[in-house]
Amino acid sequence: MFYFIAGLALTVMGITMLVNPRFIFELAESWKHSGGTEPSNLFLISTRFGGVMCTLAGLCGLIVAFIPQ
Repeated sequence: MFYFIAGLALTVMGITMLVNPRFIFELAESWKHSGGTEPSNLFLISTRFGGVMCTLAGLCGLIVAFIPQ
C-alpha cells in the first residue's frame, strides 16, 4: 500500500514539474527574489528533467505495488 501511495505522489509531482515548471519556481524560489523575476532557462530545464525522473520513479513504485509478494 505504501508503494502505491508514494508512487502516485511522485507521479503527480513529476508530471507537475514536467508540465508547469514556472509553478514550481513560484512555490520554491520566488520568495528569494525581491523583484518579479522569471526563472532562468537552466532552472526550467533542470526542473523538467527532475520531473521526468520523479515520474519514472513514481511509475516504478506503482508497478511494484501490484507485484504479488
